[in-house]
Amino acid sequence: MTTLVVVRKGNHVAIAADSLTTFGDTRLSDQFDASSEKMVRHGSTVIALCGSAAHQLVYENLFSTEKELNFNSKSEIFETFRKLHTKLKDQHFLNPKEEDEDAYESSHITALIANPTGIYGIYSMREVFEFKKFWAAGSGREYALGAMNTCYDSLDSAEAIARVGIEAGCLFDKNSSLPLSVLTVPLSSSV
Repeated sequence: MTTLVVVRKGNHVAIAADSLTTFGDTRLSDQFDASSEKMVRHGSTVIALCGSAAHQLVYENLFSTEKELNFNSKSEIFETFRKLHTKLKDQHFLNPKEEDEDAYESSHITALIANPTGIYGIYSMREVFEFKKFWAAGSGREYALGAMNTCYDSLDSAEAIARVGIEAGCLFDKNSSLPLSVLTVPLSSSV
């Protein structure tokens, strides 16, 4: 699957991802993948995606065509993904079914978000979480969370902590691999 992390420290947030794509037991490493990036930008917002490889193209398309998307708070992120859900079904043929007992249709998305307002996570039923320090997603998340928890107080920058998280995920998770990509965004002075 992948390892993704977001970190908030000082006046910056960082978001990072590994570069491995898997298809069952087959690994498509950065050495062979001409497009191993797992992050998508919309203005000053960076979103790291995990799950289906199709998500990358779908969200690149959505973010290039939809201009009025807002990621500046937990409620605005929810509203943005609520509106995008219809477009995912109608324009990109999303199959919204997961389990029969699910209360809502699934968007089949797990993503981490970093922008000048903070760090967030979005999950399949459009659940949105805002994080105070750091978080991780993907199959290497437990390793990343442990590593970032251990080093958070001793490292000075969000980027350095994010790198430690991805490196731990790539070291121990069979579905994650280096090289990593990391982007840093300054926090808004009003946050």
